[in-house]
Amino acid sequence: MALRRKKKELQPPTSGQIEKAIAKEQYSRKYKKVLKSTISSLIVVAAIAVLIATLVLPVLQIQGSSMEPTLNDEEIVVLIKTPTLKRGQLCCFSYQNKLLIKRIIGIPGDSININEKGDVYLNGELLDEPYVIDRALGECDIKFPFHVTENHYFILGDHRSTSIDSRSSVVGLVSSEQIVGRIFFRIWPFDKMGSIEPQGNTESPEEPQVQE
Repeated sequence: MALRRKKKELQPPTSGQIEKAIAKEQYSRKYKKVLKSTISSLIVVAAIAVLIATLVLPVLQIQGSSMEPTLNDEEIVVLIKTPTLKRGQLCCFSYQNKLLIKRIIGIPGDSININEKGDVYLNGELLDEPYVIDRALGECDIKFPFHVTENHYFILGDHRSTSIDSRSSVVGLVSSEQIVGRIFFRIWPFDKMGSIEPQGNTESPEEPQVQE
């Protein structure tokens, strides 16, 4: 004896179910719209950040010991691109497809002299260098007094016994075209985060006055 299956009657959705489905659909569309807008905003912000970091405020990681104790290996600093440089500032310049960081000691027109003990004289006056802990003549094959020519800078590393810089004819004076910018802020490690300012008597001594 064959049994017939009773067909299940389809019940129309209630008004509550319809309202719930509509609300769910609206929420889904709103969520997708907000998510899309957020992603687009993040992409724009990231693009602007990359552009600023590349063109205005590049971030560099220190490699080596030539700037110790001021800057140590693997520390991270921010570079600002500027055509104006002063004595005592830390500059970044290009050399043989690499970026090097040193301290500006002499600007165009300055006269530099370094004795065997590593004491630096700027325009005849002993330069106060509290950032140097190992005064040394280092790798030096230039003759003193050394005059800084136009559009060039005389640079030294703070770790004088190991740094290869303007004391060596291999590097020599750094031209203004080589300068990328100056180091002005350290962002890593966090406990040393802060601005990096020139130290010592970086201003050139005044010309002596002749009394009549």
